Amino acid sequence: MNEKLLLERWRGLDVTVRDLPLALVLVVGSLLPSSQGHGTQLGNLPARPFDALAVVVVLMQSLPLLGRRKWPLACLAVVSLGFFVDQVRGYHSLAGTALAVALFSAGAYQERHRRSTAVLLSAAYVVLAVRLDQLGSGEQVGGFVQFYLLLVLAWGAGVWWRFTRATEARSRRAEAAVALAAERTRIAGELHDVVTHHVTAMVVQTEAAHYLTAAPEKLTATLTEVAETGRRAISDLRHLLDLLDPEHGSEEPVRPGEVEALVEQARRAGQPVEFVQEGKAAVSSGSAEFVTYRVVQETLTNALKHARGSATAVSVQHRPQDITVEVRTRAAAATGESVGETVGGSGRGLAGLRERVALLGGEFSARRCPDGDFVVRARIPSGAPS
Repeated sequence: MNEKLLLERWRGLDVTVRDLPLALVLVVGSLLPSSQGHGTQLGNLPARPFDALAVVVVLMQSLPLLGRRKWPLACLAVVSLGFFVDQVRGYHSLAGTALAVALFSAGAYQERHRRSTAVLLSAAYVVLAVRLDQLGSGEQVGGFVQFYLLLVLAWGAGVWWRFTRATEARSRRAEAAVALAAERTRIAGELHDVVTHHVTAMVVQTEAAHYLTAAPEKLTATLTEVAETGRRAISDLRHLLDLLDPEHGSEEPVRPGEVEALVEQARRAGQPVEFVQEGKAAVSSGSAEFVTYRVVQETLTNALKHARGSATAVSVQHRPQDITVEVRTRAAAATGESVGETVGGSGRGLAGLRERVALLGGEFSARRCPDGDFVVRARIPSGAPS
């Protein structure tokens, strides 16, 4: 745990601080007497003892690495100049290794002028090779070409790293876009379920109130139920909006008795509903209970809209491995509409239920039987977390 915490704190530091150890290692290693003259050597110029200029050259090659990520071009320019002097003077310091690091960093982090930078560096290398030859380094053309290819390899490694990071970033953005679209679809389904159910119940109750003007007690009770339904709708919508809060955890699990509350609400709206429940909900049923609630909610909403007054039977069976739901509605002879269709609607209802059940690995069907009844059945595996 401590190692993980230290790693997180290290990653949280500024990149300049994180590159400081590398720069210090090169400075200290280059100035050690035992390592002087044993660093990067291009050509066969005799090693020169370190002097004050050698210390400056070491610092020019090492300290710019502190800005290799923020200012890669400036870092590469200073390091290259230091390397040029290092080789011409014959110091051959360990700090010459910084040139490969600077080239990698430029290939990885430089945003602009990449091609012009490569051309200028190549020209500078030609000047260095010519100068070393004039000083009698004795290096053959093949040796200069080989060293140049090593420098190109360092640059290319940085470019490859940059390309890999960019590809990963595009992949993450694409995954985020897919996840966002899926979340929008899910929220749209939630809004459909919540709004359609409660508003349908309120419409039915309000229409029924027109015929109760001669019975003030029943009218008062009906209007009270309309208000209660509206409050439940507001509560459900508030909970749905809470889900959009990044600090909100997961969906609030459906509590025992809420399916019975749906049935009772439909009854008060004038729909004769017979409810049978077998077994008890498992503590770990999680999303299965939530989907069960949505199946009952959607089918009762459709019954109220398209088969008002028709007998409806709701059966919920809890078993250790799954929950089975069946909702059967008598043929809607009075309206001539299908309980399974939302006339003029968005089509999200039953299709959304099918997606929910399939997501948990269950089975869903909605069809009209030969006797005219419309039956919705769902088998929802238990045990999935909410």
